[in-house]
Amino acid sequence: MAGNTLPFKSNYAVSSKIEPFYKGGKVQISHDEQYIFCTCGPRVNILQIDTGKIIHSIEQDDQEDITSFSLSPDDEILVTASRALLLKQWDWKQEKCTRSAIHNVPVASMTFDCTSTLLATGGCDGTIKLWDVVKQYCTHNLKGSSGVVHLVEFHPDISRLQLFSSSVDCGIRIWDLRTSKCICVLESHYSAVTSLAFSPDGQTLISSGRDKICSVWDLKKKAVKRTVPVYEAVEGGVVLSGKSDYSQMGVKGEGLHFVTAGSKGVLRVWDSSSARCVFTQTLPDAPALNTEEGDLDPRSLMHLLPMPQSNRLATVTAEHNILIYQMPALTVQQQFVGYNDDILDVKFLGKDDTHIVVATNSSQLKVFELATNSCQILYGHTDTILSIDVFRKGSMFASCAKDKSLRLWKMDLKSGRVHCVAQGSGHSNAVGSVACSRLKKGFLVSGSQDCTIKMWDLPDPLPDVGCEPVLMTARLTERAHDKDVNSVTISPNDKLLASGSQDRTAKLWSLVDMSLLGVFRGHSRGVWCVQFSPVDQVLATASADGSIKIWSIQEFSCVFRGHSRGVWCVHGSDGLVKLWTIKTNECVKTIDAHQDKVWALHGSSKDDLMVTGSADSTITLWKECEMKQQQELSNLLHEKKYLKALGIAISLDQPHTALRVIREIRQQEDGVQELEKTLLKLRQDQKESVLRFSVVWNTNSRSCLDAQAVLQVLLTHLSPEEILQYQGTRTHLEGLIPYTERHMQRIGRLLQASMFLDYMWQKMRITGGKDR
Repeated sequence: MAGNTLPFKSNYAVSSKIEPFYKGGKVQISHDEQYIFCTCGPRVNILQIDTGKIIHSIEQDDQEDITSFSLSPDDEILVTASRALLLKQWDWKQEKCTRSAIHNVPVASMTFDCTSTLLATGGCDGTIKLWDVVKQYCTHNLKGSSGVVHLVEFHPDISRLQLFSSSVDCGIRIWDLRTSKCICVLESHYSAVTSLAFSPDGQTLISSGRDKICSVWDLKKKAVKRTVPVYEAVEGGVVLSGKSDYSQMGVKGEGLHFVTAGSKGVLRVWDSSSARCVFTQTLPDAPALNTEEGDLDPRSLMHLLPMPQSNRLATVTAEHNILIYQMPALTVQQQFVGYNDDILDVKFLGKDDTHIVVATNSSQLKVFELATNSCQILYGHTDTILSIDVFRKGSMFASCAKDKSLRLWKMDLKSGRVHCVAQGSGHSNAVGSVACSRLKKGFLVSGSQDCTIKMWDLPDPLPDVGCEPVLMTARLTERAHDKDVNSVTISPNDKLLASGSQDRTAKLWSLVDMSLLGVFRGHSRGVWCVQFSPVDQVLATASADGSIKIWSIQEFSCVFRGHSRGVWCVHGSDGLVKLWTIKTNECVKTIDAHQDKVWALHGSSKDDLMVTGSADSTITLWKECEMKQQQELSNLLHEKKYLKALGIAISLDQPHTALRVIREIRQQEDGVQELEKTLLKLRQDQKESVLRFSVVWNTNSRSCLDAQAVLQVLLTHLSPEEILQYQGTRTHLEGLIPYTERHMQRIGRLLQASMFLDYMWQKMRITGGKDR
């Protein structure tokens, strides 16, 4: 729950976001190896591997979760299936649905043949359908499987016209597509078959299963050649081609070798003829798996995907991380985090702020390279990390966690790799906050739920990167508060320390001898964050009582009070970031940052960037807007060029600015007509944004009339079919209903009250007339 109070400029716009894009389910890599396709609820997100950006998001209109999808081998056609039994064919580059069909039951699996003309779908009722994608009709209806068909795969030699499938009976069926008959059932597994991989000549099949075996099949004889005990639940298998040198991976001779991925969280290479494991991947940065709970470990592998053109492999972990390895050394090339959970803290890192380090609701730290969104995961802590702080030059930082410890990390500025160089323990409860010295890499201060503050000297010299971390011992321990210490911060000159506590106070300490200089009293609930001003002799405190206070550190008096709704370090539980001017006690800017609590905020070393992290699992990077753009907006409003002004507000993704434009329009004499004319001239994507903004405005009684005015125009002039094409429309409309009902009830009560007043006025007039 650490944060920052900074001398921010008041104009920021969203520069980029790191958002959840994968929460489990199927993952597929395009055949040109440029894109990763993965499911996220009702969407298939398409991630560009080079940049780490989501470039397309294919969403089902029915908002039902996608149960399966498949990309054609020519990378042109995407087909999705949803729980609503709809099959949709997409021109994914245009995000355009080109065809729809109805399936009788939910589709559990699907795959294209190598010509991109035939699609096989496996249903939850044991049926398999084949579809001619060009002529657009169902060509086969294969029956005979029992239960859900969770795996379908065409034989790579199209002249064979064979389809392989597996269902809950654990058998592998081979279908002759000329006769639509099952010609054989390969029986070896006694648990779910998870993958099928063919040898380059197409004569051998390797199947993997959760029964901890892989089977090597002779497809001519349709019999098992060898059973390979792998001693883990296997989720994916890939056959190595004979074209490359894999001697680094233990491959000798010309036999068939294959790679497995599963519950142990590492890749292993097997010789199919001897059934021996010839190579086991080592993960030096990661702690050993708990063998008793190996199957449940978040690092266990759920998918293994070949990337043959570039001789790479991709794995997907149970905690939704996608890693790309270069063979044969199996070095990590890129790593993408599909889902971050709550963002508890975030800081800029590296020379020129090239990276950010992020603490999520996890025991691992994540270091993102901002240019590519590629991520390095740092192992070491054994419980949730609560706070991080970075030294001034940006190459070293500290973290602390619920595991009662803190760790010191160092980045190699050339490679960008981060390693733990020191660790410290001694607190008797969770360590909630850590602060680094400001002038030089001299010391750390930590605050804990055990009510104490500890000061730690950095090891001298620091161990080299790659060496075992050294132990740090606390130079000084002080019982500082009566309850949890939530936040500690060090002054810019390294002479003062401030602490904030659950006991509702903040305290100022001398770092020379840890003597108490004074106590800041005035908050009615716990103090969650304390921060020194970089320029003035003041201290900022933020509390769960919903207030921000600025204190003079000379007189210990409050010189500023700001209010928000549940404030944590100038960022609030309502998803807003507020910028205040201390001189006038005014909020000069409200940045609509997130959909949930904003736990973390940090400014770059040049003050031109800001990063925020939230419980909505999103990290947002903000860039300072040019004053020119803001001035242009004011000029446009003055000149009554409302359409262009609204367009700028939408492009900046600023609901508050858009609301200002809407209000300006409605205040005109012909406001109703002007609003209608302006809104109907917007592009479809702009109308989508205005609809999304209206949902937010509608939650507040002060802006609900503006929201309703916008909705009246959209709902009156646009057809339901057009509105339903907008992204997330159903969710938005559902979000409008409860607040609109509440507003209507309030208006109803107001109308009743006004009628009563009218009645009373009439009575008074009658009575007064009689008296006269």
